[in-house]
Amino acid sequence: MLQPVSPVETVHGLFLTGGGLFGLAAHAGVIRYLEDRKRGFDWGGSVRVPVVPGAVIDDLALGNPAIRPDPQSAYKACEAATSGAVAEGNVGAGAGATVGRMLRAQTAGGMKGGLGTASLRLGDIVVSALAVVNAAGDVLDWRRGQIVAGARAAAGRGFADTVEVMKRSLSGGGGDLVHDPALRSTTLLVVATNLTLTKTQLTKIAMMANCGAARAIRPYHTTGDGDQLYAVSTRRLRRDDINVTTVGTLAAEVVADAIVRGVMTASSVDGWPAAKDR
Repeated sequence: MLQPVSPVETVHGLFLTGGGLFGLAAHAGVIRYLEDRKRGFDWGGSVRVPVVPGAVIDDLALGNPAIRPDPQSAYKACEAATSGAVAEGNVGAGAGATVGRMLRAQTAGGMKGGLGTASLRLGDIVVSALAVVNAAGDVLDWRRGQIVAGARAAAGRGFADTVEVMKRSLSGGGGDLVHDPALRSTTLLVVATNLTLTKTQLTKIAMMANCGAARAIRPYHTTGDGDQLYAVSTRRLRRDDINVTTVGTLAAEVVADAIVRGVMTASSVDGWPAAKDR
């Protein structure tokens, strides 16, 4: 339904969660919350059908894998929603997020990921992003080109640099050291603006915004990553003089910033140190 060819123009929420595929069961709680408030498409009679796209990260390797989000916890999360500042770090879908996991046998291990946000307000225009950073690769401060979280060096306090390890291994005649099984990593991203835009325009913005993730995560879109990016508009501001290229460019910037904040606001857990503690 998110494709431009679909006639559905409105969604009633977005659902991001941890818990691997098991966490998708919590989606029912979001639907029930919206249904209780009569939000959704009018299906006739008294029935309202909310449309809520959802995505999940795999975090089952952290903590107790039997503890997963359920419909009740999702319902409570909706009740706790506020227009205030968004909590960041080890919260929500970012609670079990980690980064830098592909070379655990050759390095000191990865680091804690988390949830981060960033936004730009330019006059009456707002472009913002939310990131759940659970990447297989390293996270870079893209403005300085320096790794801030990821695979740690086997000795010392520095970083192994996943891409450089790949290069050294292959150039030295060694085998491929990467361990990147499917479904184990995923970065979830939401780009939102108050500009009134069509689905086709939002699709282009999503494509451009995803380039921001490639600035901040290296490598990105690996075989183990199930990365997803949603672009949405609140349609509160109509500006026919704004080009989609401009919005997409700004969206890529806030996406990159939100990813960096996701790891910089995270807190250490057992076996997974945080960037802010280094």
